[in-house]
Amino acid sequence: MPGDRLMRIHSPEFQAMAERVLRATELTSRLNLLPFEDAAGKAALFEQILGRPLPERVTIYPPFYTDHGLHLDLAERVFINQGCTFVDYAGIHIGERTMIGPKVTFITVGHPVDPGERRQYLTGGPIDVAENVWIGAGAMILPGVSIGRDAVVAAGAIVADDVPAGSLVAGPKATVIRRW
Repeated sequence: MPGDRLMRIHSPEFQAMAERVLRATELTSRLNLLPFEDAAGKAALFEQILGRPLPERVTIYPPFYTDHGLHLDLAERVFINQGCTFVDYAGIHIGERTMIGPKVTFITVGHPVDPGERRQYLTGGPIDVAENVWIGAGAMILPGVSIGRDAVVAAGAIVADDVPAGSLVAGPKATVIRRW
């Protein structure tokens, strides 16, 4: 990982990830305590969380959560509303002009379904969100999903499969409702 593969728990790679999770959690907890108007303080913490400065004209309303941060790629003019979570170890790319509603969750890692492997491995796949996408409040985007340009993910949708460009998906199994 990053990418579509397994990571053995208790491996050196897992240990490095676990250490980064602790650091990212500490940084995001500090970020979420800052006064809203402290732009310089937020910028400095985002640089530590992401490993680089936020792109210009990216707007993120706190609280903001990530477990890793270094694999979260935000393009220009992205808007992220309050209470969003990014489990980004396998990589998340958010394209230009994307709007993300409150309490949206992006998850790039999980565990095998097989009970014998569940506590031995992490699985994962990157998430790719193209340009000009709108993701409604409370949506959940699962590992390995791509969301096409100009798509809309309705509030509360659970996205386990790719979303075609120029489409609206809704429901607990994010089904295409409309295309344009």
